[in-house]
Amino acid sequence: MRVWKQWTDECRTTRKSGSGPRNVTSARDDRHLVRMARTDRTASSRQLAALWSIATGVSLCASSIRRRLLQCGLRARTPLYRIPLTHDHRRLRLQWANQHRDWRADWQHVVFSDESRFNLWYHDGRIRVRRYAGERHLPECIIERHSGRTPGVMVWGAIAYHRRSQLLRIVGNLNSNRYIREVLQPEAVPFLQSLPGAVFQQDNARPHTARIVKSFFAAQQVQLLPWPACSPDMSPIEHVWDVIGRRLARDPRPVASADELWGPKAFDVPQECSLA
Repeated sequence: MRVWKQWTDECRTTRKSGSGPRNVTSARDDRHLVRMARTDRTASSRQLAALWSIATGVSLCASSIRRRLLQCGLRARTPLYRIPLTHDHRRLRLQWANQHRDWRADWQHVVFSDESRFNLWYHDGRIRVRRYAGERHLPECIIERHSGRTPGVMVWGAIAYHRRSQLLRIVGNLNSNRYIREVLQPEAVPFLQSLPGAVFQQDNARPHTARIVKSFFAAQQVQLLPWPACSPDMSPIEHVWDVIGRRLARDPRPVASADELWGPKAFDVPQECSLA
C-alpha cells in the first residue's frame, strides 16, 4: 500500500534521496575502512569489524562493513592462486616466451603432457580477497599455493592440437623407472609416433629429467620442447585439469576412497577440451 500511495501521490516508487536511516560511518570513516581492507586484502568482514573497534572504539557489525566496502567498490572475490616464483624463474619464463613468440604452425606439432592430482576433498573456496574490478593480477590479490600430499588420484595425460592420449592413473609415487615403464612405453611414445613431426613437452620434475629417461628419449628419437621451471600455468593441458576438477567438485556424492573418485565419468575428457 505504501508503494501504491507513493506512486499515486508523487508518481514515483523510489525512496527520496537522504531518507531512511543515516549511515553509521562518515565519508572519512569509509576512507579509513577502505585503507584497512586494502592493507590486508584477505581480512574477513568480521576481522575488519574487530580491527575497526580497536582503532576507533566504535562497534560496527560485519554486515555494515561489507555494505560500506561494496559501496566503495571493494568486493570480496576469489583470489588468483600461483606457485612461488624466484627472479630466475621469471627471467627464464620470459626468455622462453621471447624465443617462441614467432612460432606459428609449429604449435600444432607440440604434444603437451603433465601429471595432475585430484584430491578427495576440495578447497571450499572460503578465502576471499577484497579488490576492485581489474585488480585480479595484483600481487597483493594473489595467494601462493604450495603443493601438499592428501588422499586422491594422480593421473597422466597428453594433448595435441587434434588428438589426446588416454588418461592414465598413477598409483603411488612416480619415479623415473615407473615413468618409462607405465607412461612412456605404453602410451606416450606410441602417441608421439602416431603424429608426424611431434614435439614432446613435459615439465622438469625429477622423474622426467633423470638420466635414464633422457637416454630413453634419445633411443626413441623423441624431440623435446625445452620448458622453463615452475611453469605449469603456461601449458594448455592445465585447462583440461580444470575441466576435470570442476566436474568432480560439482558431484554431490560423497567419495570415501581414491577408487571411488576414479570411477565417475568426470575423467572422460572429450577431444574438444584440448582445443579450447
